[in-house]
Amino acid sequence: MSKTGLVVTAHPGDFVWRAGGAIALHAKKGYRMKIVCLAYGERGESQFAWKQAGMTMEKVKAGRKDEAERAAAMLGAEIEFFDAGDYPLRLTEAHLDRLIDIYRELNPAFVLTHALEDPYNVDHPEATRFAQEARIIAQAMGHKPHAEYTYGAPPVFLFEPHQPEMCNFKPQVILNIDEVWEIKRKTFEILAAQKHLWAYYERVALNRGVQGGRNTGKPMTYGEAYQRLFPMALEELA
Repeated sequence: MSKTGLVVTAHPGDFVWRAGGAIALHAKKGYRMKIVCLAYGERGESQFAWKQAGMTMEKVKAGRKDEAERAAAMLGAEIEFFDAGDYPLRLTEAHLDRLIDIYRELNPAFVLTHALEDPYNVDHPEATRFAQEARIIAQAMGHKPHAEYTYGAPPVFLFEPHQPEMCNFKPQVILNIDEVWEIKRKTFEILAAQKHLWAYYERVALNRGVQGGRNTGKPMTYGEAYQRLFPMALEELA
């Protein structure tokens, strides 16, 4: 069986701006990549859409769903929507039960999700809390005790928030995404509702590429930054 990766994202744009390179890179390497998108971002993440005359909640949700599906496909991932609503994000027991099942079904080699803090958007740390809770419960033999599954609690990588200094985010991993940058950049253009962020996240990728090259001594133009939630267990340090 091929390896798998799981992305738990609050809104559609988040997985593109912050983890699109990792998704595309691992998909290209043969990983089955799955995105769980908790909300469509219909209230707080669709400013351009709401400026259009005659816009309705149903139209905004449909538009964001279409964008997210096309973005996921371009990155080489599958996507599942929970439609939990945003601003605020309110997740239910049914949502939790479904995510636990996904962990067990997918048995991901790693999980990507939001930073632990974000004073500008409480949906983001709520998504992280939710992803963590499901990851923990999925390990419990007493949860659906007669179900057959193979599951090892995966490492969790927190992707870079919009304002990292305000979120106490410190990069511990810089992923070289040069190989898939063009895919990620084209995916930006699918997100018409947030076009004001296209140039911003290109600058972020360039900045992280400079840092990645400086820390490895290897050429790197574009990078993505991640913070590990758990320590690495190694046999040797070199």
